[in-house]
Amino acid sequence: MEASHHILVVDDDQEIRKLLGRYLQSQGYRVSLAEDAYSAEAVLADGRIDLVVLDLMLPGMSGLDLCRSLRARSRLPIILLTALKEDVDRIIGLEIGADDYLGKPFNPRELLARIRAVLRRAAPPEGPAPMHSFRFAGFTADPGTRVIVNAEGVDLGLTGAEFDLLLAFLERPGRLLSRDQLLDITQGRDATPFDRSIDVLVSRLRRKLGDAGSFQMFKTLRNGGYQLCVPVELIEIPASGAP
Repeated sequence: MEASHHILVVDDDQEIRKLLGRYLQSQGYRVSLAEDAYSAEAVLADGRIDLVVLDLMLPGMSGLDLCRSLRARSRLPIILLTALKEDVDRIIGLEIGADDYLGKPFNPRELLARIRAVLRRAAPPEGPAPMHSFRFAGFTADPGTRVIVNAEGVDLGLTGAEFDLLLAFLERPGRLLSRDQLLDITQGRDATPFDRSIDVLVSRLRRKLGDAGSFQMFKTLRNGGYQLCVPVELIEIPASGAP
């Protein structure tokens, strides 16, 4: 239930903090508020937080620095709030692991939709666990645990957004997928003008999967989108208790 989710809103604008706090509480969420990164760290240390709504422009430690610090030690979902002119910082935020972003000014209902989508992606799948995993280019991805490991069994530590994008490709190997299709599949929303979130996520996947140089796992087609160009093998997972 949404009431079990605890949201931390970090913004140095008192009116925005209070507005978001009241609105999200009215939607059934628990909400904590912080005016800067140091206050946010205190809240994070004191209790379980399910998602952080983080303004980029904070006094002292910036929102980007806090985002980088959080991502280095956890997979806690993060949604960035950015001024429309901060396109470069927005892209950097996505590159260092934010799950989504929303430009200011914004409608609280739009933020609510983004929060619901990110929490839905981060939640364990409902119903029976998937009975298969995917093997490709020396990697194994398990949709049930949402973990991908390399040939040595090392977890690559994908964020929720990264894993969802990878899964979209693994379930459609060889298909050309446009940016609009990928946004709809992974986030359930349409692209906005100059939206580069899919491009940034693909770049992050390439970096973590070592997709560089002569090894081209993802093919980019100008004005078309992206295509997974390596064979994908479906591996059945034995049912629990099976001999």
